[in-house]
Formats: sequence, C-alpha cells, structure tokens
Amino acid sequence: MEHGSIIKIVGIPDHVTMTWLMMAVVLVFAYILGKNLKKFPDRVQYVFEALTSFIVYTLEDAMGSYGRKFFPLISGLAVFILCGNLMGLIPGFTQPTANLNTTLALAIISFLVYNYEGIKKHGLINYIKHFAGPVPWMAPIMFPIEVVSHISRILSLSFRLFGNMFGDEMVVLVALMLVPFLVPVAGEFIVFANSFLQTFIFCILTVVYIATAIEEHEEEHVGY
Repeated sequence: MEHGSIIKIVGIPDHVTMTWLMMAVVLVFAYILGKNLKKFPDRVQYVFEALTSFIVYTLEDAMGSYGRKFFPLISGLAVFILCGNLMGLIPGFTQPTANLNTTLALAIISFLVYNYEGIKKHGLINYIKHFAGPVPWMAPIMFPIEVVSHISRILSLSFRLFGNMFGDEMVVLVALMLVPFLVPVAGEFIVFANSFLQTFIFCILTVVYIATAIEEHEEEHVGY
C-alpha cells in the first residue's frame, strides 16, 4: 500500500522505505537494550525475557531441544512482522506488511527454510518420497497434490498477512473519513490487536511447517 507515508525517497517504494526505517529503529533499540541488561530485570527487560521464553518453549514443545536452533528465525520473523504491523498506528506511516511484496518475501523465507531442513534431515530422495504418501499405488495421485499443497503455503502465508493488514488500514481510513473522532479509536485498537494475532499465526505456522518437515515420515500424513 503506497499512500500516507510522510517519508519518501524518490524511486523507492514506500513499503521499502518503511522497512528500512523500521529495521534501523529496531537495531538501535536492540543495541541499547543489550547494553543495559540487568541481573534483576526492570519491566522492559522482563517483558522481552518473557517473550523470549515463550518462543523457546513453543519451539521445544514442537520439536524438542532441536527447536532451539530455529529461535533466531522465529524471533526475527516475530519482531519484523509485529513492528511492521504496528507501524500502521503511527500517523503518516504505512505498514510494510500491508504490501504483498513484503509478505510474499516472508512466506518464501518460511517455505525455503522448512524444505531445506526437511531435505537436510532426511536426504533429498527420502524427502521427495514423503510427497508420494504411504500407499505406493496412490503415489501418482498424492505426489502432485502434495506439491501443490506445499506451494500453496506460500500463497496462504503471504495473502493472509497481507489481506489482514491491508484490510485494517482500509478500516481505519474509512473510519477517519466518516467519523473523524471517536470511531478511529476503535479502528486503531483493531489494528493493534490484529497485529499481534497475525504475527502469532504466521510464526506458529512456520514452526508447524518446520516440525512437520523434520519429523519421522513414518508418522505422516499431516496436512496444513
């Protein structure tokens, strides 16, 4: 979505500019927070430690101790998506995640990671065999269905996030035009709550996809 941004760079789309700005702010904040860690955490540090523990426990619940390996990926996605979503609450800024290019890039990262991990864990041949299903005579039917199913995950992840955040911006803009005082407050609350919800959905689906890819194929077949 390319409207409403007060910061513009000639020749660069607004969603890219907003992404750069968001990344710069996050990096500065992370540096400051990291330089001021305390043995007895204050409220800000406690919140981030609680979020870190939640992500770690979620990964371990899905994949055991192996899940800790994916903490940088999942936490990185969570920070990027949440901050990108919340930028829509700042007047004059647009959400990078309300642009399909951004959400598609995030979905492709998720897709490549879980397929890479599946191939790494089981080997290319065994991983491809997984697509054929457990019943040999049904392989010609199951293989193309599974391939389409996996490719559709890119569309599902990207369009779900894009559609929700784009829709939120539309709700707020329409509310501002119709009732410029009270109603937008409710719209901003919807954006705020949905920002957290969509971040959680994207990240938990990525965790599920990775866990499914690396699990023993004898325990198949789970579809998402």
